[in-house]
Amino acid sequence: MKAVMYERTGPSSVLVLQDRPLISPGQGQVRVRVVVSGVNPTDWKSRAGSGTGSKLEAPKVPNQDGAGVIDELGPGVTGLSVGDRVWLWDVAWGSTEGTAQEYVVVPAAQAVALPDTESFDTGASLGIPALTAHRALTSKQNGPARLSPGSLERQVVLVTGGAGAVGHAAIQLARWAGATVITTVSGERKGELARQAGAHYVINYRTDNVPQAVSRVAPTGVDTIVDVNAPANIGTDLAVLKAGGTISIYAAAPGESLAIPIRESMAKNVQYQFVLTYTVTDQQKSAAVAAVTEALKAGALRVGNEHGLPLTRFRLEETAAAHDAVEQGFVGKILIDVSAP
Repeated sequence: MKAVMYERTGPSSVLVLQDRPLISPGQGQVRVRVVVSGVNPTDWKSRAGSGTGSKLEAPKVPNQDGAGVIDELGPGVTGLSVGDRVWLWDVAWGSTEGTAQEYVVVPAAQAVALPDTESFDTGASLGIPALTAHRALTSKQNGPARLSPGSLERQVVLVTGGAGAVGHAAIQLARWAGATVITTVSGERKGELARQAGAHYVINYRTDNVPQAVSRVAPTGVDTIVDVNAPANIGTDLAVLKAGGTISIYAAAPGESLAIPIRESMAKNVQYQFVLTYTVTDQQKSAAVAAVTEALKAGALRVGNEHGLPLTRFRLEETAAAHDAVEQGFVGKILIDVSAP
């Protein structure tokens, strides 16, 4: 089978298309024929490493997310069948196997049923963005541990960077759960994408006074902020946050730090929640997967131009270019076509 692999960290040029043997799943595992692989910032950052070009202990296939069809079941697997359409999550975490290959073997729990009404594109776009968004939206003290319709009713959620993949998922999940959703963006094109995703109110932070605009929607403040750039937003976040509110921070540049205004945070009893989907508890991850699955069945998680997340496609042999596009800040979702549906 064809697989994209790298033997040392570094620029995208370390990614090489190779032939490798097809292996069978072991106890509790399934083998999936990958149709679409999704690319996230964490994929190129993991491949790039520290920039020293360190040699890996074993060759690695990149990319955490994907969607495909179960090709073979390992011993002891129940609830799944050969031919099932599935979406995949955290495939490359703690493993040398990612989704940039024609077949991948994963624990059965990491292959989740994809409704017949949803595309492989949608399935490959879930994973990191949707699971991160779910944890960010459920990190509020005394809030729901798992999202469901009405679980965020009468809550106001502010999503910074609503045109990004995590922001897009956060908008859709928060709206599905009944929240009033405000988002900030840097321009009209991104604003339109956020509206298509379902945001009730869109604020251009380059031209509008964000605290004033938010206060018109939420005079007493917002309950939860899902923040893509806390160092730049912290002052505004504290200005618009309700007393006892939560700031969920899920992104940072390597080595980046955050200067927290202590007294202002104390005055509002602010809760800061840092989110990395890979290292949440098993209970939190199970709740996220279950909620995303429910939202998916309800048609609440959609991708594509008409749903606010444009798709750009690459072939498997163009995986390096796909990584470069994400690194360069492409707006939308980068997908890799691995095999025929």
